[in-house]
Amino acid sequence: MNKRKEKFLLLLVDLFAINLAWITYYNIRVCGMFDLFSVPNLWEPMVLVYLFWFFIFAFVGLYQSWFALSRFDEISSLFKATFVGIFILFFLIFMEDSSSGISSGQRGLILLYWGILFIYTSAGRASLRLIQRYLLIKGVGRKNALIVGTGKLAAEISSEISEHRGLGIDIVGFIDILEYSDGIKSFLVSPVLGLQSDIEQIISDYQIKEVIFAVENHQNTLVVEIISQCENHDISLKSVPNLFEILSGQARTSQLYAVPLIDINPQLMPAWEQKVKRLMDVTIAALMLITASPLIIAAAIAIKLNSRGPVFYRQERCGIHGSPFKIVKFRSMYIDAETKTGPVWSRKNDPRVTSVGRFIRKVRIDEIPQMWNVLRGEMSLIGPRPERPFFVEKLSKEIPYYKRRLKVRPGITGWAQVKHKYDETVEDVKEKVKFDLFYIENMSIRMDLKILLRTVLVVLFGKGHYN
Repeated sequence: MNKRKEKFLLLLVDLFAINLAWITYYNIRVCGMFDLFSVPNLWEPMVLVYLFWFFIFAFVGLYQSWFALSRFDEISSLFKATFVGIFILFFLIFMEDSSSGISSGQRGLILLYWGILFIYTSAGRASLRLIQRYLLIKGVGRKNALIVGTGKLAAEISSEISEHRGLGIDIVGFIDILEYSDGIKSFLVSPVLGLQSDIEQIISDYQIKEVIFAVENHQNTLVVEIISQCENHDISLKSVPNLFEILSGQARTSQLYAVPLIDINPQLMPAWEQKVKRLMDVTIAALMLITASPLIIAAAIAIKLNSRGPVFYRQERCGIHGSPFKIVKFRSMYIDAETKTGPVWSRKNDPRVTSVGRFIRKVRIDEIPQMWNVLRGEMSLIGPRPERPFFVEKLSKEIPYYKRRLKVRPGITGWAQVKHKYDETVEDVKEKVKFDLFYIENMSIRMDLKILLRTVLVVLFGKGHYN
């Protein structure tokens, strides 16, 4: 079952369960056991209530793709989402008590509604998961997996996964991380498909969707190299946790029956924070474009008077997952600045930069037009700076793990921008990649607000590239 079908079925099941819960609650309310001033309407409130729950469920991430996770975890998430939602409804009803004459006893009925809703939605989702598991066992929607490693640990993981077809994973083979492979190991059920250097070709040839690392602790360097090779492919990476990761609490476990695996490069920002982050992006970007319109007009006039050429500069950059887009900035360089040199990094006292460009860069005015990219969803306010495809390919060969930056939406400003200067050399880039990776692994609304505040201070005190 692909993600689109799964999401559609989840929406359909919830639509049925939420509306059935409301109809059940309505019939209990009007059955004569409770005093009513008038018979309430059924259909209009039902539509509004469904939309309310749809937004609550979507906000907390209940429509994200599920794969071999515990049904208990999903029901637990559903419990928390309905609790928060019913808490909001309770206070909305409480605020209307004085005008509508609702008694405290009637207000208490909302707890009954909560119970009905939770039971119906839980039953609907549990039924869908049972059907989904049945289809996986029958061979529908299964995923091909590759195990990195050829030792006994790899054999144990392969055996455990093969015994539980409900996981929907088919182990197609192993990757030998040793330079001199002795061929198919006698204790491995599936064949050794190749060495580390062959992994990208194997992923393409066998349509691999899961890569599972089953290697010894001292082979961590090889693991990092292999992860870098997998960055260009839409696959899930998992690893067997070591003792240190378990004891230090760093293991974010996906419990696959008896196989404890941790996600490598998981999405650390919860779904609700992702929604808030996007809402912040759109709101602040729109306000900035409106309130800064006099500044935008003044900058445009200054650029036009200072040197020939267009006011705005558009350049291709790599966005989330490497998708290209055109970034919009105020032009700060002379026209055709890179005609003779080709793509090069900006540097201090760069002769290609105009006098007006030097000033607008220093106070970051040149970044304001990128708010349009934010509104279009190509960028975020906070994130790693988007780089040109030429440099992405060049740097990914020189800096391990560089393409990890492409896993998130690029930003106008970021942790690397407030902690380090503009890129002038490969060493600068290497230093900033550390900050970018730190941000990606610790993404949160709190951190975004901290970066925004520090960016404002940089702009106010002129701590830009030319300071």
